[in-house]
Amino acid sequence: MTDLEQQQFKEALTAEAFRLGFCDIGFTTPDAIGEAGPRLRDFVDHGYHGEMDWMQTHIERRVSPRHLWAEAKSVVMLMMNYGPDEDPLLKNEQQQIGNISVYAQGHDYHDIVKKKLKTLARWLIDSAGGDVKVFVDTAPLMEKPLAQMAGLGWQGKHTNIVSRRHGSWTFLGSIFTTVELQHTEPETDHCGQCHACLDICPTQAFVAPYKMDARKCISYLTIEHKGAIPHVYREAIGNRIYGCDDCLAVCPWNKYAHQASELRLVGRAENKAPDLLTLVGLSDAAFRARFQASPIKRIGRARFTRNVLIAIGNMGTAADERYLLALEALLNDEAPIIRGAAIWALKRLDPDRALALMPALKSKEPDTEVLIEWEMA
Repeated sequence: MTDLEQQQFKEALTAEAFRLGFCDIGFTTPDAIGEAGPRLRDFVDHGYHGEMDWMQTHIERRVSPRHLWAEAKSVVMLMMNYGPDEDPLLKNEQQQIGNISVYAQGHDYHDIVKKKLKTLARWLIDSAGGDVKVFVDTAPLMEKPLAQMAGLGWQGKHTNIVSRRHGSWTFLGSIFTTVELQHTEPETDHCGQCHACLDICPTQAFVAPYKMDARKCISYLTIEHKGAIPHVYREAIGNRIYGCDDCLAVCPWNKYAHQASELRLVGRAENKAPDLLTLVGLSDAAFRARFQASPIKRIGRARFTRNVLIAIGNMGTAADERYLLALEALLNDEAPIIRGAAIWALKRLDPDRALALMPALKSKEPDTEVLIEWEMA
């Protein structure tokens, strides 16, 4: 294509992307991740990835995006906003509700973004030929460095993408193509001297600006971590039962953020301020039914109930007899991480009641890891 044809094509592609609901678009190459590769290696070498073994297993593909598709010549980076209609930080003090990360309150974004990417990719092929592959964040791809090189935003000190036009509440998707497209100018860092995101972190998960130890992050602990949540972080988790938005929500660039324009990304009413007592009583079938088409479903009932029990254990005087009875019922649950979290929560809320129940529990509890909860609570 001539320069004029390139410009006209990119303008038409941008218009089509906006029609589909994307809020920004940029162009770069598969090789344009700069120093992100070495930083990822350092992150993994320090063990900051925790149980996310896939980061280490696929590290060579991550540090060299061309390994995903050697024939790709250009990358179209897309951004979609999912901004909330209220400040998520206000929910942190509401002890009787569960605080679910904004991105997980609506429909699973993977399905939405990928479908729109495929639609846009078909338009690209019909208009310019070539071949395409689309990626959301389930692929071993470093989308954030590519997004920065495509001019969409920069990786802030909290390690997430920040946009001067759209703030922090955004999803990323990419289209790799064999069509050669002129690159957009990379975005530069605009965090300046601000460190609000580092200061607000409840578990002090940031080793340094732009560097996180995921093992301390509430999002990691409540979503990726499979076992019992380390005791040292439980009180800091508060009522956050799936993810944490604190470092995103406090970013001053969110003055330019928008509410989600895609209706399926708007938080469902039942997920905006869910009742902890209702959630802790969900059976496996009820859990799967309630969180159908939600990213929450993928962690399963056991991990989710573990999170809810931590939140109940942090309720203090806000808890009443109904919660104590719910905790007692879960002492017999088939999942060890649920039984253990129930012991912890019960001892936090009513130590005498927990002490009275302990002899019977010890007589039938074969899982010593669960009993450790009693000693450490």
